[in-house]
Amino acid sequence: MGNIVAIVGRPNVGKSTLFNRLTQTRQAIVNEQAGTTRDRQYGKAEWGGKEFSVIDTGGWVVNSDDIFEGEIRKQVMLAVEEADVILFVVDVVNGVTDLDLEVANILRRTKKPVILVANKTDSNALQYNAAEFYSLGIGDPYCISAVSGFGTGDLLDLIVSKFENNDKEIIDDDIPRIAVVGRPNAGKSSIINAFIGEERNIVTEIAGTTRDSIYTRYDKFGFNFYLVDTAGIRKKNKVTEDLEYYSVIRSIRAIENADVCILMLDATRGIEGQDLNIVSLIQKNQKGLVVVVNKWDLIEEKDAGVMNTYIEAIRARLAPFSDFPIVFSSAVTKQRIFKVIEEAENVYKARKQRVSTAKLNEEMLPLIEAYPPPSNKGKYIKIKYCSQLPNTQIPSFIFYANLPQYVKEPYKRFLENKIREKWNFCGTPINIFVRQK
Repeated sequence: MGNIVAIVGRPNVGKSTLFNRLTQTRQAIVNEQAGTTRDRQYGKAEWGGKEFSVIDTGGWVVNSDDIFEGEIRKQVMLAVEEADVILFVVDVVNGVTDLDLEVANILRRTKKPVILVANKTDSNALQYNAAEFYSLGIGDPYCISAVSGFGTGDLLDLIVSKFENNDKEIIDDDIPRIAVVGRPNAGKSSIINAFIGEERNIVTEIAGTTRDSIYTRYDKFGFNFYLVDTAGIRKKNKVTEDLEYYSVIRSIRAIENADVCILMLDATRGIEGQDLNIVSLIQKNQKGLVVVVNKWDLIEEKDAGVMNTYIEAIRARLAPFSDFPIVFSSAVTKQRIFKVIEEAENVYKARKQRVSTAKLNEEMLPLIEAYPPPSNKGKYIKIKYCSQLPNTQIPSFIFYANLPQYVKEPYKRFLENKIREKWNFCGTPINIFVRQK
């Protein structure tokens, strides 16, 4: 199971800078318009051969600069519930503030490992200032500078040492793992209950190593897969009920542990920001996608025109990745419930699909000949051979060219689209690599 590290702290202590440092991204995220980048709150980090997810709790709340205490409390409670390790960031230059004390009050009560990070230690003299953070009662402050990278190596060592060794669950790798994700109230629980029905006895539950991701084996009507359940069935915590981004953080574990994600949209509400957040998580983790428009029974006029308008709108909002199945269903009336599972299985098969090298070259080389990559600085780019890489998480194709550095994104997209036209890779992302032949 992936470990989740959450960064908490009051505004302007350098949480985002630390996030960038840990995930090695270079997004300029100071004073951004809210909502311009959707994925600055979630990233992957790797250290000492261990991969983990990093969440910047400040990134999910709009106008996170003027957070009052209530909002900060919610963020910290959320981190305490969902993360495996918590980084509490404070600012050496400003010292202890009331908000820091407020955060420390909550963190002292948790059993989870909390690391006190004294950021902005840009000079040796400032290290002595860190002593005052002992008053927070969280333990030793770790002096770092997220901007220059001072101390971050030791911090990463410490983070990784805190992970518990989760033994993998005993689940069968050849059976698809399907997660149902979406905003609160889109109908996730209802659709899971509609799948499983009241005949719960057929269901073999394997308690997850993480509290909330439970694999439910589903084998009836000829289907066979694991449902990765997000905390739809677990008791909800009162504090965080009203948090929209709660659903996104909840989804992270489920998405990381699934092969195919079923994204539930509410037909009465259309696509909203949180849906886009969840889609960007699915894409970042390169998972299969089936979009389900639920509560279709509540839409008055249901002619083909309305459906097509919906479909076009959804594909436009989720572009450039637009090759995925869309199912209109109702968990209440059980309309097209099985269609949803069928599509998810098809996407899983597409992920596993192998195209023979002979077939691939036979189809693709004439196309490439007809539409070669645009020449660059008078140099002509030739692609002579292509094949699908074996044993990859998602279908990955490699094209051998004389000048791979000149083959740009638009042409790779052209190749991807052609592959999608010839073979059914509906719902799964595809990797296109161009290498020196």
